[in-house]
Amino acid sequence: MDVNLNRRSFLRGTGAVTAAAVGAAAGLRLLTPAERALAEPGGAVDLDILYIGAHPDDEAGTLGALGQWNEYHDVRAGVITITRGEGGGNAVGLEEGPPLGLLREAEERRAVAYAGIEHVYNLDGLDFYYTASAPLSEQIWGHDSTLGRIVRVIRATRPSVIVTMNPSATDGNHGNHQQAAKLAVEAYYAAADPERFPEHADEGFQPWRVGRILQSGAVGSGPLGPDGPTVGHTPNVATDVVFGTWDGTVSERHGGERWSVVKTWAAREYISQGWGTRAFPPSDPARISSQWFTLIDTRTPYPAPTSGDLAAIEGAALQAPGGLPLGTEFYLEAPSFRVLPGTSFELVAYARAAARQPVPNATVTVDVPDGWTISGSGELGVLAPGRPAAARFTVTVPAGAVIGERFTLRGTLTTPRQGSGAVDEVVEIGAPVCGTLEPLPEIAQFREWTAANRVEHLDSLILPLLALGSGRSREIRVDLANTSDRPQSGTVTLSVPAGFGVSPASRPYQDLAPGATGAVTFTVTNTDRSLPTSNRAPNDGRYPIEIVTTYGGGSGTQDAALLLVPSLELVKATTPPRVAGDVDESEFPGDVIDISTRWEGERAPAADISGHAKITYTDDAFYVYVNITDDVLGFVLPPEDTKRQRRTDSVEINIDPRGTSANTSTVFIAGIFPITDDPANGNPPSFHRDRDNRQGPGPETAPGMEVASRVGDPYTGYTVVAKIPFDVLPDTLDPQHVGFNILINDSDTQDKASQTRIGWSTWQGVRADPYRWAVVTLPDLAAQPSSPKEPVLPDTAAKSVESAQSILQSAGDNVPLGGWRSLGDGSVEVLSASAAAGSVTAQLRAWRGGRARIFVWDGTAVLGRLDQELAAGRHTVTIPLSGAGGGSDRWLVVSLESGEANDAAAYRF
Repeated sequence: MDVNLNRRSFLRGTGAVTAAAVGAAAGLRLLTPAERALAEPGGAVDLDILYIGAHPDDEAGTLGALGQWNEYHDVRAGVITITRGEGGGNAVGLEEGPPLGLLREAEERRAVAYAGIEHVYNLDGLDFYYTASAPLSEQIWGHDSTLGRIVRVIRATRPSVIVTMNPSATDGNHGNHQQAAKLAVEAYYAAADPERFPEHADEGFQPWRVGRILQSGAVGSGPLGPDGPTVGHTPNVATDVVFGTWDGTVSERHGGERWSVVKTWAAREYISQGWGTRAFPPSDPARISSQWFTLIDTRTPYPAPTSGDLAAIEGAALQAPGGLPLGTEFYLEAPSFRVLPGTSFELVAYARAAARQPVPNATVTVDVPDGWTISGSGELGVLAPGRPAAARFTVTVPAGAVIGERFTLRGTLTTPRQGSGAVDEVVEIGAPVCGTLEPLPEIAQFREWTAANRVEHLDSLILPLLALGSGRSREIRVDLANTSDRPQSGTVTLSVPAGFGVSPASRPYQDLAPGATGAVTFTVTNTDRSLPTSNRAPNDGRYPIEIVTTYGGGSGTQDAALLLVPSLELVKATTPPRVAGDVDESEFPGDVIDISTRWEGERAPAADISGHAKITYTDDAFYVYVNITDDVLGFVLPPEDTKRQRRTDSVEINIDPRGTSANTSTVFIAGIFPITDDPANGNPPSFHRDRDNRQGPGPETAPGMEVASRVGDPYTGYTVVAKIPFDVLPDTLDPQHVGFNILINDSDTQDKASQTRIGWSTWQGVRADPYRWAVVTLPDLAAQPSSPKEPVLPDTAAKSVESAQSILQSAGDNVPLGGWRSLGDGSVEVLSASAAAGSVTAQLRAWRGGRARIFVWDGTAVLGRLDQELAAGRHTVTIPLSGAGGGSDRWLVVSLESGEANDAAAYRF
C-alpha cells in the first residue's frame, strides 16, 4: 500500500492518513514516533508542553516528568532544539559539523521517544563551540531570526506550558543554554502579541497565549524519596515558586521500571556525547530524586507547589482539582519590580475566561504582607471568553520595609460554582539610591534584558563579582541610580575583608537628580599575597565585599565579592628553551606553578592526577613547560581526531592577550594531546585550537607553534613543551596584564571521556571565563597598541531541509522545517515512487520552484539522496541507492526550499 503524505492532504482532507492506515501499510507493525507524528488527525499539532533548549540532550533531565505525565495523563510534549549540537564532541566516530548534527538529532529522537515525545523541532542554529557567553550565542544565532522561528513553532503547536533552561547569567551557566532560555522567555510574551511577527498569520499561525513558563531545575535543596513533591523544595530565594515531580514513579509502559531508570535509558541514547555508560540511579525509592521546576511567569492560576507531582502543569495543561476551568487566565501586575519604602503603587489583577466558558460572578482578593495596606474592589462580574477584565488595587509599602527584601502578593480569583485559583506577584524593596558594583559586560547586558522583559526577579542569584590578581591593585567602580522623585546626596562606603585594602574608604555624591545615574571609584589592593587564590580559597574563592550607600533618610547595602586569581611576573629567557621531549625544566627560568587543583569532575589523589608548570618568554613567543603525574593513560586518539580535548588526557593553554576578553572568541586556546595513535610517525603529540578566536588543527590555525612531549614507559605521566609565537595570538600583548591559564583533563578510561580536571586558576566553568584566568606580566616586553583579529567562527550548521527524519515529521505536522517560513502547504508532492535495482524512481509535482532535497529513508538511515532544482510542474527523478540500510521501512521524503521558506512531503512505498 502506497501512502502519500504532505501538509496539504492533512489540512484539506484530500488524503489524510489515519494511524490505522499507516499501521496497515507497515504490515500491522508498531508505529515509529515519526509515523505517529504523520498520522495526527487533521495534520496540525496540539501540544500541552513545549521544551525549549539549545542542543540535543538538553531535555534529558526532564524526561522522567514528561514521560510519566504523558503515560498517565495523556500530556503531549514536544521539543525545540535551537542547534543540532554539531559543535560538540563525538565519542563514537569522526563525524563533526553537520554530519555530527544529524547523528545527534537521531539520538535525540530515540531518547525523547521513551517519554512519548514525537515532535522534535531543530531550528538550524549553529552550535559553534562551548561558551559561557549568551551575547556571543545571540550574535551567532541571530536574535530576531531565531526568536521568530521559536514563535512560529509555538503558534503552530499551541502548547499550554513552556519548559526551558536557566535564563540567568549565573556562574558556569552555558551561554547557549542561557540564550536559549532567554529566547524562550521572550517567545512566551511575543507569541501572544499580534504585533510581533504578524507575517505568521499569513501562513496560518495565529498568536497564541501560552499559559505558563517554567525553568527546569531549581536552586536550593529538595528532599529525596516519593514525598519530595509534597514536602517541597526549599529555594535559596524564598519567593521562588518551585514544583516537583518524583522520578521514581513506576512506568507500566516500560515493563514496570521506574521512570528514573527509563530516563537513564533515554540518556544512554546520547552515545556521541559519552553518555552510553551513564550510571543508573539508586533502586531504593527513598534515594530517588524529584525533577524540580521553577516558575518564571504565568498567565494561569496554579495550585500549591506542594500539592503533588502534577502541580507544575495543573491549571495550564491539566485541570486543577477545585480549580477554575482549564484555560482561564489570571495574573497580577505591579508597575515595577522594585518598590520604595513608604510609597504606594497600583496592582492590577487581570482575568480572562477560557474559550466558550464564561465565568460568572468572579471576584479577586489580594493578600499582602503584614504591615502593608491594600484598597480597591475586586468585583469582576462575568468574565467573557477572550475579553480580559481587570481589578485595580492600591498597595502601600510600610516606611520601614527592609531594602533588598522580597515579598509575595497573593491574588485569588473566586467564582461561586466554577472553583478558584491563585497566583503570586513578587516585588522587591528598592532604595531611593542604589549603589551597585560595576557589572561584568555580559552581566550588564543580562540586567538590561531582564528590565526590558520585566523579569528582574531572574537576577536574584547573581552575586556581583570582579577579579583581582594576587598582590595587585585595580580600580573598582560603584554605579549609582536615583529611583526616587527628588535629588539625593550621600556617601558610598566600600568594605573589604582582611588581606585587602581600599582607598578611599568612602566617597561622597552630591545632588543626584531623579532618574539620573552616576558613579564613584575606589582602588582595591590585595595586600596579603599568602591568601589562597581561585577555588582554593573558602566560599568557592569568593572574598566578600560590601557596598553601603546612604541617601536622605536611610541607607542600602549590596553584597558582592572579589575573585582572587593567581598573578605571576614572568622571567624572560636569555636562551629560548628547547621544544623537545627531553627538555629539562631548568631551561625555563621563573617560578614553578602548581596546577594540581581540581576544578571539575571526580576527586583524585595526587598519584592519580597532579602537576606543575613553568612559563617563560622571549621577544616573540611564550614557552610553556607542563609536567603531569598520572596513573592511567586514557584513550589514545588518532591524529585526525585530536580535537575536543576534554575527551581524554590533554593540556589546555589559554591566553587572553590583553586581559580584557568578555568571552573566548577573542582569546587563544590550544589543546595539546601528549600522544596520538600514529605508530608510523612515532605516536607524536598533537595540538588543536578549540572554542577560541580561530578553531581548527594547530598547524593550520597557529602556524609556527611547536609542541613536544615525553610519555612515561611504564606510564607514570607525561611532560609537554610548547612554543606559542606571539603572532598567532588574536591581539598584541599588554605586558602588564595578560590573562593566562593552564588546565589539565585526566581520563582513566577508554570511552573518550575525562573524569577529573585540574589546573592553575580554577573555578567551575573557568575555561569559558577569561576574566577568571591568572594574570601574568612580561616586564621586559615593550607595549604595543591593540590590533585585534576578527574571530573566525564555524559557519556551517546542520539544516532541517537536509534531514530525512525532520522532513518526514514536517510532512505531516504542519510545522515548517527549522521553524522557517512556510512555502505553502502542498508546494511539493510525491505522486508515486517505485524501486528498481539500485535506484528509486519517483514522480513529483512542484507548485512553485525551489531546491529539492530528495531522500530514500528506511527509518534509520538514508539509502539514497538527490539534490535538484525544480521548476513548477511535474518531474520524474531517479535516486541512486547507496546502501542497504538497517530499517524495515521505505519512505521517499522531499524538502523544497526557496529562500528562507520550505515545504515537505513524504511517500511510503
